[in-house]
Amino acid sequence: MRITEKRFLRGPSLYNTAPCLMAVIDSAGLVPAPGFGVRLLALLPALSPEVAARLPDLACVADAVEPVVMELQRLAGAPADFSQTLAVARRLDARRAVCGYLTERVAGQALDLAIGMITALARGEEFDLAPALAELHETAEDYAIGTSTGAVVNAALKRGIPALRITDEANLFQLGWGSKQKRLQATITAATNSIAVGIASDKQLTKTLLEQAGVPVPGGASVTTVDDAQRVARRFNGPATIKPLDANQGKGVTTTCTTPEEVERAFEHARRHGRHVIVEAFLAGRDYRVLVTGGKIAAASWRRPPHVTGDGRATVGELVALENRNPARGDGHSNILTKIPLDELAAQTLAKQGYGVDSIVPAGVSVDLRGNANLSTGGTAEDVTDLLPEETRAICIRAARTIGLDVAGIDLICQDIAQPLREQGGGIIEVNAAPGIRMHQYPSRGTPRDAGAAIVEALFGHDDGRIPVVAVTGTNGKTTTSLLVAHTARLAGLRTGITTTEGVYIDGQLLNKGDCTGYRSARSILSSPDVDFAVLETARGGILKRGLAYDRCDVSVVLNVSSDHLGLDGVETIEELARVKLVVAQRAARAVVLNAEDDYCVAMARDLAEHVEVVYFALDADNPVLLRHLERGGRGAYLEDNTMVLANGARHEALLDVRAMPVSLNGCARYNIANALAASAALAACGFGNLEIADGMRSFVSDSKHNPLRSNLFDVDGVTVIVDYAHNCAAYAALAEAARAMTPGRVVGVVAAPGDRRDADLVDIGRTCAAGFDDLVVYETENRGRGEGETAALLAQGARLGRIAADKLSLELNVHQAIRHGLSLCQAGDVLVIGCGSSISELAEALRPTRPEIAQRIEAEAV
Repeated sequence: MRITEKRFLRGPSLYNTAPCLMAVIDSAGLVPAPGFGVRLLALLPALSPEVAARLPDLACVADAVEPVVMELQRLAGAPADFSQTLAVARRLDARRAVCGYLTERVAGQALDLAIGMITALARGEEFDLAPALAELHETAEDYAIGTSTGAVVNAALKRGIPALRITDEANLFQLGWGSKQKRLQATITAATNSIAVGIASDKQLTKTLLEQAGVPVPGGASVTTVDDAQRVARRFNGPATIKPLDANQGKGVTTTCTTPEEVERAFEHARRHGRHVIVEAFLAGRDYRVLVTGGKIAAASWRRPPHVTGDGRATVGELVALENRNPARGDGHSNILTKIPLDELAAQTLAKQGYGVDSIVPAGVSVDLRGNANLSTGGTAEDVTDLLPEETRAICIRAARTIGLDVAGIDLICQDIAQPLREQGGGIIEVNAAPGIRMHQYPSRGTPRDAGAAIVEALFGHDDGRIPVVAVTGTNGKTTTSLLVAHTARLAGLRTGITTTEGVYIDGQLLNKGDCTGYRSARSILSSPDVDFAVLETARGGILKRGLAYDRCDVSVVLNVSSDHLGLDGVETIEELARVKLVVAQRAARAVVLNAEDDYCVAMARDLAEHVEVVYFALDADNPVLLRHLERGGRGAYLEDNTMVLANGARHEALLDVRAMPVSLNGCARYNIANALAASAALAACGFGNLEIADGMRSFVSDSKHNPLRSNLFDVDGVTVIVDYAHNCAAYAALAEAARAMTPGRVVGVVAAPGDRRDADLVDIGRTCAAGFDDLVVYETENRGRGEGETAALLAQGARLGRIAADKLSLELNVHQAIRHGLSLCQAGDVLVIGCGSSISELAEALRPTRPEIAQRIEAEAV
C-alpha cells in the first residue's frame, strides 16, 4: 500500500472549511489476511462501532486509512472532527482519504504511521504501536499552541478576527489582516513596548520605578555575593524573600528565609538562574496575581502554592504522584495546570513544615510543596476579581503604566485582597511582561475570566481586524477582472494588494513573478501590513492543492465555468469543476457576483447563505435571470447598446461607454466587457461609487506591461497581432469573435494547448479553433508528459473534424516558426491571433530575424 498523492489543505476546500489532509492511497492489490479487523481493533479499541463493523468486509484495505488516522491523532492529543473516504475515478484499488487536523505535522506523521500499521496487519505481521504512538504524542506536544496563546487566539476567532500562525514551531500569531493586523506571541502583543519588557525583567529596576510612582513595594536590594545577601537580610525585622533579578515563572525563588543558612541556600538556588540576586523583605499574606490589559483590570486570582492534602495512609510522594495524574495537569504550559515537581526545593519546603517526601500526612492536613504560588511550578488559582477594592485596582493599573506594559501580570502580597492594599501593609512584589493567563481562564475555584478576550479587546476595540477582500474565480477572465478591481481601489487611495497568474503586487509594485493564484500568494497579501484592500485571483489549482488562504472574503466573483483542466486533481466533469469554484462563492460574507448567462454560476445562488447578496452581470440586457433578479429588487450590471449599466432594482444608472475602456478593444472584446461588468458589480458591492468605478474602468490599460498575455495588441507591418493566454474552447471562441469584429479581412490563428489536457478536450479545442479562424497554424508549448507532436496532432485532428480545409491547416511545432508562418498568411488589415502564449518575448524572438526594429519595440513596450 502506498501514498500516490498527499496534500495539506490549510483553509476552506472542496471537502470542508477546516484544515484537512487529503491523500490518495493505492492498496496495490493488498488483500487483508484473516483476522485483520480483530488485530486492528486490539491496537485501536476505541475505533467507532461503525468502523469496527465494516472491518471484516472491507472492499479495499485503503478504506481503513481515514478512521485509523483520525484515531491516532486523538490518541496523540490532537483530535479533529471531520473525515471522509472517497472513491477515486478509474482506480478500484485506490481511495481518497480526507482527514481533518489540528496540527499539520501530527496529521502527516499519523498518516505514515497508519499506512505502516495497516500494511503490517493486512499481511498478518505483528506491529508495535506503543513507541510510534509515543513519538506521535511528542510531536503533538512540540507543535501544540501554548495555553495562554490559545486563549487569546480563540477569543479572536470567536469575534471573527482571523488568526494566522506564523510558523508551526513558534507561538507567534498574526491576528487580523493587512494594515489592520496585530502580532501576538503568548501574551506579548504588537503594542508591547520592548523597553517596558526589559524593565519588567529587571526586578530591582521595576521596584525602583514603582516606589518613585508611589506604589507600595517591599524593601530590599540587588546583590551578587552571599555576604551581601546576608547583610541585606539582617536589616529586616523578619524573614526575607530571595530570588533572581531577571528570572520568571517562579524560577529560583525562596521565601521565608530566617537563618543565615537558609539565606545562603536560597542565594545559591537563585544564582542558578541569574548572576544578580534580589534580597527583599518577606511580605506575609496570600499571593495574588492581577491581570491588567489596556489600562483596565481584566482579572485577579489568589494563587496557592502547590500542595497536597493527607488521607492518613499515603506518603507525600504518593499524594503528589496521584495529584499529577489529574488530567488537568501537564508538563510545562501544555495544560490548564502544571505537574507538581518533587525536587530539592520541594524537600526544603516540606522540611520547614516538619515533613519529608516519605512522610505520611494526617487526614485533612494540607502541606505545601513550594514557598511561591506560580502555576508554572504546580500552583493553583482561585478567582477573586470581584473582591478587588478600587484603591487596589488603581494601584495595579498605575504599576502597569509606570513600567509601560499594555498587558501586565501584577504580583502582590496581602492578607486580604478585599481590603485596601496600603492599610494592611501589602505590596507589589513583581510586574510581569507576557503573563500567563491560565489561572484566569481556568481557575481551580471561582468564576472563569476570559482574559484572552480582554487582551483582544485591548488590541482591536470593536474592530474585527479585517481589510476588504475580493476573491475572483472562474475558468476565464480572472486576471483581467482582478486587475480592474485592484486598479479602481488604488485610484480611490487604498493601498491595494493583488495576486494574479502573473505575480503578486502591492500598491503597484511587483513582489513575486509567476503564477501566484494559490494559498501562499494570497497569504502573503493578507500578511502584509502595507495592504488596505486585497484582490485575490483564486484558481482551481490553488483551491485543490492547498485550499483557500482566507476563511471568508467580503465579495466573491465567479465569472464563468467551462471545460478546462478536466481529468486533473480528481475533477472529472464540469459539474465537479463548478463545485470547486463554489468553494470561493461560499466564502463571501457580503456579496457574490455571478454570471447570469452561465448556468453553472446561476445554480450557485441556491447554495449561498441567506444573508449574502447575489449581484448578477450579463452582456445581454434582456437576460431572463437578470431581469427577474432586478424585478425582485436585486442589484446587477449589464450592457445596453455600448453602455455599461449598474442597476439596483428599478434604478438603472449608466456607467460609461464601453468603447472608452481600453480593455474592450474599442468594444470588440466582449469577453473583456463581461469582465468589466463583473468588476464593476464587485466594486459596487464593496461600496465604491459609480464615478470611482467609471474612472477605474476608463483608465485601466491592458497592455503587455500592465496585463501581459491578455489580448495584448501589436502592429506588425499593418497586421494587428493579438497575443493572449487563451488555452481552452471558451477562450479561443471569444478571442476569435473579438478578432473577427476588429477587421473585415482575414483572421489567422496560431494556436496551442497544454499537453496535460485529455485527448477529447484537445480535439474539442482544435474543432473550436477551426470554426473561429480562417487559417490555422498549430504549434506546441508545454507538452507536460506527452511526446513531441502528440498534442499538436490531437489539435489538428479536432480542426479536421471541424471541417477546416486541408490547405488552411498547418503544423509548425516550434512557436517562433509558427508565428512567422502565421504572419506570412496575413496581409495588411488582417488580424493574427497567437493563443496559449507564455511570454511576449515569443513574438519578439519570432520577429527578430526579419523585423529587428519591431522586435525591439515590442520588448520595450513590455518593460
